[in-house]
Amino acid sequence: MSFKLRTYTPPDFSVEPFVSAPDCTLIPAPKDGVAPDHYHSTTIFPEYFKIDGKWELATESRMDCTAVWKDGRIQVIEFRNLHKGDLVVIGRKEDASEGIYVYPYGFGSQDKNKDLFAFRQGRSRETAFSRDYDHLYELLDYERDHGNILWVMGPACAFDSDSRAAFGQLVADGYVDGLLAGNALATHDLEGAYLGTALGQNIYTQESVPLGHYNHLDTLNKIRQYGSIPAFIENEHIDNGIIYNCVKYNVPFVLAGSIRDDGPMPEIYGDVYQAQNAMRDLVRKATTVICMATMLHTIATGNMVPSYRMLPDGTIREIYFYTVDTSEFVVNKLADRGSLAAKSILTNVQDFIVNVNKGVHALRQQ
Repeated sequence: MSFKLRTYTPPDFSVEPFVSAPDCTLIPAPKDGVAPDHYHSTTIFPEYFKIDGKWELATESRMDCTAVWKDGRIQVIEFRNLHKGDLVVIGRKEDASEGIYVYPYGFGSQDKNKDLFAFRQGRSRETAFSRDYDHLYELLDYERDHGNILWVMGPACAFDSDSRAAFGQLVADGYVDGLLAGNALATHDLEGAYLGTALGQNIYTQESVPLGHYNHLDTLNKIRQYGSIPAFIENEHIDNGIIYNCVKYNVPFVLAGSIRDDGPMPEIYGDVYQAQNAMRDLVRKATTVICMATMLHTIATGNMVPSYRMLPDGTIREIYFYTVDTSEFVVNKLADRGSLAAKSILTNVQDFIVNVNKGVHALRQQ
């Protein structure tokens, strides 16, 4: 197995400007859910804060939140979760001059040899993704035994029989540690297992069936009748698909609701902040995140995922983040929002799942 994580090299805090840098300023939050003026907003990168003369790393982070000194460590907290009196880091400079240091180059990501001008630096339909696939196969093979693989899926992932079967195999073989999606993905996947259709179209032939527009609603209604997805699976003898395999192999999933939802299923989080909390619980464990054919869930997840993870033994490692879609706009959207660690693959998501399943199994057989 040739895959190897890049080593993290921390800043040398024994040299300037770190030695003479002041402690960061801490100001109590004035009320619940409100930060003091001039608060520091966190990024996706490792960030250090000088407290009582010592540089402290925010060991668990996410972008667009506040840094709080609490219980002897830096905690990264959403604005809505601030409590009155929490000691919030103040400062807008990130170069250590205010006791705050944002460090994007710990994994050697600063390419000093890169030309300022070069062709084909973006990701587009003309990009060759062969090496990306090979790297992903190696990464997943590594993460299966050493990491935590979180998948984010849109409903298109369930519209094809082969992709449903391929992802089910990935679950069964240990390449899926968590799933984030919405009502639609679960609905159409379970519709495929229950009635052989997705939005009324046969999941293999893509032919519309008579009164097929009722099928997803009938599926939802039946699930609600049983009171839960596992009860529906058991009583209707469901034996295939994405959600079935997650239930069978105890893979946790979070289904976040939206205004458009039909039904919805009993497991759907109807409160957006409860959904965000549940999503972040899975994100906190993830070391590789793969987002497929869902711009909104991808952006939501991307905003929660930092570029690094601290392991239980204190090791700091990279988090790998992939976006997969047929649209250049979608796969490049996270880069536009500052999540520069995302790698995009422009392809049909059903083909992507099938190829990944084949690729990781071929690698295992070598």
